[in-house]
Amino acid sequence: MSQVSPLYEPSAKDIAFLKEQAKAVRIEILKMLAEAGSGHTGGSLSAADVATALYFSKMRHNPKDPAWKERDRFILSKGHAAPLLYAVLALSGYFDKSLLNTLRKIGSPLQGHPCSKLLPGVEISTGSLGQGLSIANGIAMGLKMDGMNSRVYCILGDGETQEGQVWEAAMTAAHYRLDNVCAIIDNNGLQIDGHCCDVMALEPITEKWDAFGWHVIDIDGHDMKAILGALDEAEGIKGKPTMIVARTVKGKGVSFFEGKVQYHGMAPTSEELERALKELE
Repeated sequence: MSQVSPLYEPSAKDIAFLKEQAKAVRIEILKMLAEAGSGHTGGSLSAADVATALYFSKMRHNPKDPAWKERDRFILSKGHAAPLLYAVLALSGYFDKSLLNTLRKIGSPLQGHPCSKLLPGVEISTGSLGQGLSIANGIAMGLKMDGMNSRVYCILGDGETQEGQVWEAAMTAAHYRLDNVCAIIDNNGLQIDGHCCDVMALEPITEKWDAFGWHVIDIDGHDMKAILGALDEAEGIKGKPTMIVARTVKGKGVSFFEGKVQYHGMAPTSEELERALKELE
C-alpha cells in the first residue's frame, strides 16, 4: 500500500526514485512484448510516467489485499496498453514478475486486453475504446453513496476521445459533480490510423473539457514533478471532476520508437529489444 501522503512537495530523491521506476516499467513492457511477438508498444511507453506516478506515489492501494475497500481505483480505458498495466502491477507486487513472460499466450491471465476475472489488481476489463470513463463515473458515484473518500483515476488515449461515449461521460461527471474522478489523456498525437489531427481533430482539447465543466490541467506527461503536481492539484478540486491533459510522445524512452505510428500495434523484434534495452539501461 502506498504510504505517500497527499498534497506533498516531492523531494529530488522522490523524483529520482520515480524516474527509475518508470525506466523499470518501460524495460518490462519491452521485454514482455518482444517475448509475445505482438502487442501495443507505443501507447504503453507513452503513458508509463503517468502510471508510475499513480502506482508508486499517488494512489492508495495494497498489493497484498487487491480488494481493500478503501483503495483508490484505476481504470485503463485504453485497454490495448495492457503491457503498461501489467508492468506496474507486477513491480508493485500484485503477482510475480515472471508471469510477464506469458503475455498473450494461451492460458495466461495476461491477455491482450486486461481481464478483471483473471488477474489481481485489474479493476475492470477494458479494450473497447470509449467506455472507461463511464465506468469510472459509476464507480465514483458508488463510492460517494457509500461515504468513502477513495478516488478514481482513468487513463484515456487521445484517439479514444473521438468516441461519442467519452463526451456523454464527460457531461455525466460534471453534472453529478464527481470531484473524486481524475481522468488523464495520454495525448501522444498518434493513433492506429496516423496522426490524430488527420483522423479527427481533437484540439482545442483543453478548452473542450473546460467547456464540459471539468477542471483542466495541461502538463508535460513525461515531467514527473509536473505529473505529481497535477495529481495533487486534482485532489484539491471540489465540486467538479479533473482532466489532466498529459502531452506525451508515442514510444517514449526508445529513440527509434518515438513518434512512430507503426509501433502503435507492433512489438519489438529481438534485435530491437536489445538496442532498446541498451538505451534504457
